[in-house]
Amino acid sequence: MKVLFLTKYDLMGASSRLRTYQYLPYLAQSGIEGEVVPFFPDRYLQRLYSGRGDLQSVLWAFVRRATVLLAAKKYDLVWLEKEAFPWAPYLLERLFLGQVPYAVDYDDAVYHRYDQHRNGVVRGLLATKIDKIMSAAAMVTAGNEYLAEKARSAGARRVEIVPTVVDMSRYPVAQPRLREPFTIGWIGSPSTRKYLESVRPALAALCGGGRGRVVLVGAGVVDWPEIPVESRPWSEATEVEEISRFDVGIMPLVDAPWERGKCGYKLIQYMACGVPVVGSPVGVNRKLIVEGVNGFQASAGDEWIGALTRLREDPEGARAMGRAGREMVEEFYSLQASAPRVADLVIQALRGAR
Repeated sequence: MKVLFLTKYDLMGASSRLRTYQYLPYLAQSGIEGEVVPFFPDRYLQRLYSGRGDLQSVLWAFVRRATVLLAAKKYDLVWLEKEAFPWAPYLLERLFLGQVPYAVDYDDAVYHRYDQHRNGVVRGLLATKIDKIMSAAAMVTAGNEYLAEKARSAGARRVEIVPTVVDMSRYPVAQPRLREPFTIGWIGSPSTRKYLESVRPALAALCGGGRGRVVLVGAGVVDWPEIPVESRPWSEATEVEEISRFDVGIMPLVDAPWERGKCGYKLIQYMACGVPVVGSPVGVNRKLIVEGVNGFQASAGDEWIGALTRLREDPEGARAMGRAGREMVEEFYSLQASAPRVADLVIQALRGAR
């Protein structure tokens, strides 16, 4: 069985790395021969995160994707991440995907980039694009219920929820951490750094007088003179080690449509490391954070201060929450638990497409 995986990014892109690349060895064990062709190479993301746009790379990406799809009939199935051609009308998708059976995967609400765009022309051209892609697919896999409900309402033939997971072989049980100073950690990218502003006053209150510090991994340059903050570069090779040094991992969000489609990857990473969590009660965060068991949900600033203070003042309780979080990940959000099911879903999509 030969499957062409059309991802949005190469290994540097978290969505592609987690929802496609890490499954390939398990799929091979099930007799599924997978070839991955990303739309954007790693160098595109490197330039994007450094603030340098590259129109020429985008144009070449469209050409490469079209060329690959023209030869896609040699595969039994195309497994598509989100869409074949970003920001292009559905007509182009139909032209190149119409002759090829495909399944499609979503780990964020990409459709809101179109149906809620401020430009009326964009909305007019693209608002229903993702609905049409979903409805024509042999199967839609969605990272959470919010995305799955969208697929159902779009008329998708089959919808399966597949959460984003982590490979527990990369997440050894963290050793007990020295608790001075109390370390509040966050991991992400420059594009998600904006959510930290909503909890900045709370972090300042917690860290005043040397009572704590903030460590940001992957955020880029952060200028918070009122907070003792360390900004560190992200690397796949060091991310687990960095998280393991946190006393608590945070995931603030705004309660808006795009954010409701997120899959809580930060929280899953923190919990895999045995770190208690505090996050905004938005989307899948409500399911991942079991109040008082593996962490706390916090909306307003005083709730953030209260939750973080409780974890700082009760180290034993915090460690117990960290253990509970890791157990949850091992059972429900690990690659080891998810891989057999994903392999089975690929096989079922192959059968359904024939």
